[in-house]
Amino acid sequence: MASLWRAVMGESPPNTDDYDGVEYWSNPERTGWLTKQGEYIKTWRRRWFVLKQGKLFWFKEAIVTRGSRPRGVVPVATCLTVKGAEDVINKQFAFQLSTRSDTMYFIADSEKEKEDWINSIGRSIVQHSRSVTVNEIVDYDSNR
Repeated sequence: MASLWRAVMGESPPNTDDYDGVEYWSNPERTGWLTKQGEYIKTWRRRWFVLKQGKLFWFKEAIVTRGSRPRGVVPVATCLTVKGAEDVINKQFAFQLSTRSDTMYFIADSEKEKEDWINSIGRSIVQHSRSVTVNEIVDYDSNR
């Protein structure tokens, strides 16, 4: 019953396979408060976000330790775009993160925070994208 309640309230815990091995509590690439729209019930909730090793985690509290469990996680390699969304949802400092099947909306506390998050997530998408693997890289100079 508790798991059904979490699913209905948009608080279902992520699968530990999504973040196993990532020490999200130690030396993250970026952290900060963002307001996020719920997955099932579309209310806005303030969450602490941590970007590390190609994963975007969120927590209820800003103090993240080894024992903390994320409320959710998005592998950025599955994301196609991250861009401003103020005109889409009519909220200042809003941005969106899109995968093939879903779009998530976030609200930062300032224009600078919004731009910083977009840049950090964008860099992480490029860095962790699986569109080109090491085996697919062609060295055009080697045939000379």
